[in-house]
Amino acid sequence: MTTPSRDLWAHLRQHTPARIALGRTGVSLPTRELLDFSLAHAQARDAIHLPLDTEALCADLQQQGWSSPPLLLHSQARDRHEYLLRPDLGRRLDAESVERLGSAGAEGHDLVLVLGDGLSALGIQQHGAALLGAIRRALDPALRLGPLVVVRQARVAVADEVGERLGAAAVAMVVGERPGLSSPDSVGIYLTHAPRVGCSDAQRNCISNVRPTGQDLDTAARRLVWLLGESRRVGLTGVGLKDHSGLPLTGLPTNPQSAPGLN
Repeated sequence: MTTPSRDLWAHLRQHTPARIALGRTGVSLPTRELLDFSLAHAQARDAIHLPLDTEALCADLQQQGWSSPPLLLHSQARDRHEYLLRPDLGRRLDAESVERLGSAGAEGHDLVLVLGDGLSALGIQQHGAALLGAIRRALDPALRLGPLVVVRQARVAVADEVGERLGAAAVAMVVGERPGLSSPDSVGIYLTHAPRVGCSDAQRNCISNVRPTGQDLDTAARRLVWLLGESRRVGLTGVGLKDHSGLPLTGLPTNPQSAPGLN
């Protein structure tokens, strides 16, 4: 009887959630792998379309120690359908939100934190409040922190308008990232110095893949604080500001397959 050959890739699966060493049944994939892929695809689609529960988010923020409720704003994208078809509308605030920001006043804040649903409200729902708590703990207490802002149907650039209208020296946008097939709950942080409408992506620093099985929340918060300090020193963010913090890129355990929530 012929002994089945050993899969030389199989041992690598313990080191990554990527779909490697899937095996085969005849000329196709095993049924288990097809079902796993279908599940991951469904989770990614759900993450994109899931609405952000701002009431639950505000309760989570209160538990994290934020005494004042956030300013709840909305982009010009009226609903999720329009948001997905018209990215440009997600980059600007609607008229009511502009008026609400105007009543908040521009007070020369050092930093404004903005939370947006982005392309994964799931990521913000699960990790947004805890990440903001980690950021606040890592920040210098002497820093003049502006009002906390939450924007629905938000693209990254909407934070530029928020920061500009609040007179902020810098804005950090915490936003749900485009879901992957093993990461429907990923969150990104975008730091922009001197925010204003019309800033390009080249003027931002991005901290990506923030989630318990990616870059852990405390590490991401410390990286943001390091970048903010360097930004204040050199007066810019983006391609001219490199990350020399020395912080690790991931908080994954040695065997990521043992981590909870991994697809």
